[in-house]
Amino acid sequence: MTDTPDPRATPVDPDLFRSTVARLPAGVAVVVLRWRGAQHAMTASAVASVSLEPPMLMFAVHADSRIREALDDVDSWAVSVLSDAQGPTADWLASPGRPTIGQLDRVPHTPAPESGAAWLDGAAAWFDCRTAAVHSAGDHDLVVGTVVAAQQGAAGAGGLVHLRGRLHAVQG
Repeated sequence: MTDTPDPRATPVDPDLFRSTVARLPAGVAVVVLRWRGAQHAMTASAVASVSLEPPMLMFAVHADSRIREALDDVDSWAVSVLSDAQGPTADWLASPGRPTIGQLDRVPHTPAPESGAAWLDGAAAWFDCRTAAVHSAGDHDLVVGTVVAAQQGAAGAGGLVHLRGRLHAVQG
């Protein structure tokens, strides 16, 4: 027998969970989709590769966000893996209350080849995806997409990591 308590016996305090999971470093990306004539973007730190055959990515989105609502109408989206120099962009696109229209006006970008959603200039890598499945997961939904296009950024590009509530640059 072990002295480890049964995790089902007592719920984990949400504040304790938040501060504990903040110790798990996570890469930072921006997810963008085109909906109702506008580009909608969000900073995401829950993005992962889930399959090589076929190539698939997933990201987590808050269940009551604009992007989650848009995913009911739009089946394609783009991911820009942020470079070490793109902290201000990550902060801007994570800001509550930013305008719905024009949120990418201050962020240089080009259209992704399939979805037409924005690929942010200067990113470390880009993906264009088509939604394959959406799974409910508590207060978030997990969006799984088939990668239909991918491109690498500059060979020396670093990355951006979210750790303990802050962004940290990682050199390539």
